[in-house]
Amino acid sequence: MKRQRIIGVGVALAALLGFGVSPAPALTASAAAADRPPAQVQWGACPDDVVAEAAPTKLDCATVPVPVDYTKPKGDRIDLMVSRLASTTPKKRRGILMLNPGGPGGSGLTLSAVLVRLGLPASVTDAYDIIGMDTRGVGHSGTVSCGFTDDSPYYSNIPPYAVDDAAVTAQAKIVKQVAEQCASHDRDDRLRHLTTANMARDLDRIRAALGEKKTSFLGYSYGSALGAAYASMFPKRSDRIVLDSNIGDTHLDRDGLRRFALGMEDTFPDFAKWAAARHDTYGLGATPAQVRETYFSIAERLDKEPEAGLDGGLFRLNTFGLLFAARLYPELAEFWQSMLSPTTTATRQSTLSRTMTATRQSILSPTTTATTSAPSPYDNFLSVFVSVTCNDVKWPQDIDTYRRAVAEDRIRYPLFGAAAANITPCAFWPHSPAEPPVAINDEGPRNVLIVQNLHDVPTPHRGGELLRQKFEDRSRLLSVDGSGHGVYVVGRNSCALSTTTRFLVKGVMPAKDMLCSAG
Repeated sequence: MKRQRIIGVGVALAALLGFGVSPAPALTASAAAADRPPAQVQWGACPDDVVAEAAPTKLDCATVPVPVDYTKPKGDRIDLMVSRLASTTPKKRRGILMLNPGGPGGSGLTLSAVLVRLGLPASVTDAYDIIGMDTRGVGHSGTVSCGFTDDSPYYSNIPPYAVDDAAVTAQAKIVKQVAEQCASHDRDDRLRHLTTANMARDLDRIRAALGEKKTSFLGYSYGSALGAAYASMFPKRSDRIVLDSNIGDTHLDRDGLRRFALGMEDTFPDFAKWAAARHDTYGLGATPAQVRETYFSIAERLDKEPEAGLDGGLFRLNTFGLLFAARLYPELAEFWQSMLSPTTTATRQSTLSRTMTATRQSILSPTTTATTSAPSPYDNFLSVFVSVTCNDVKWPQDIDTYRRAVAEDRIRYPLFGAAAANITPCAFWPHSPAEPPVAINDEGPRNVLIVQNLHDVPTPHRGGELLRQKFEDRSRLLSVDGSGHGVYVVGRNSCALSTTTRFLVKGVMPAKDMLCSAG
């Protein structure tokens, strides 16, 4: 049978919130224009795929050269592709707003167009030239490859659920092969230079090339780590920084990955309550507790006897992905319902196909049903994620460390702990980190707005709390009584939308940490 597979956690867009007093100092449009150094880029047409994805929004594109290795600034270079949604009101324009959708590995060239379609306020597009990009190694910016194929046993950036110690050992063999495969495909020695620190340096090169003294930034998910790194490395050149759905630091480490399980425990009750209220429709349980028991019943059954190409690990991973937004709950409920109802294999596979599509759309992570050794269309995404994650910080190499963590988190976070704590290619990565991970710099302007839903699967609220503690008085934490991955614009919370927009446009930072109520 064809094997249904999910390719990793990608990016979810969001909506940002805040109230505030104490406006930050703002440059007037005329003063900013007069004080800008000369631009060094030539804007032109975007590649056809970017044009198609951005339509009907029209973007300009350009390239900015950066060193492959910043310790060798005159050595090999990468041309980074950037896009621009230009302000059409020069009197209101105050600067540039760089975007990052997360990953690491997500393309951001059309993110401005996506945000506009979702309702990005005109006051933001008036105030900024909005700059999207493919970061180094991604898409149109020196794409890298580990040579993943459609039939690769490594099918996700999230480790599979390990039912026992033997499953951790089996996964260790797979991820060891992945690390070796990445090394063998790295013929130009570029993978080792895919780091968050280097991408932050790239942002500053782009800022300078665009002729701007400062840059504002809006980053989602892993983009929060990149924005935190930029604000820490270049505090005097950071303008207004919005970090949405935070992983808790400037890099994804083992603790951050294990928090995926905390996020699922935080968020699952929202779905369980929703499903219990619709028990007559879906039959998943009349109470939230019964819905939770249904999850375990299906998962454990599939652990023993996979059905229609779906095992317990993929069932859990699909559930994880469909908890990214409340609008996906009907898809998730129908998916579970198909696992409970007597049906033909063909019908079940059809349901699975629809579910995988919905999961992909929720987390912008691709799916495939192919079982060939053809190059995977998702090779680049997987390769960048693995490289950046493993290059940023050293991960434990002892397999027993992961076995113990899986056993601990299987009990502590029974929904997903034995997945998030499982071993990754970083345990066998051939390169040691070239430098320590970027340390949060709490000295600088008060210009970091941290936005976080209370319930978020891959980036639980704890990540926002950790970042707030590290940035100290440079930051404010804007919590939202909401469920899902991402807040600003797509979260549809009016308080979050208006307050974050106010910060971006007028520089109004909340006087203290605050909570936006639901709605």
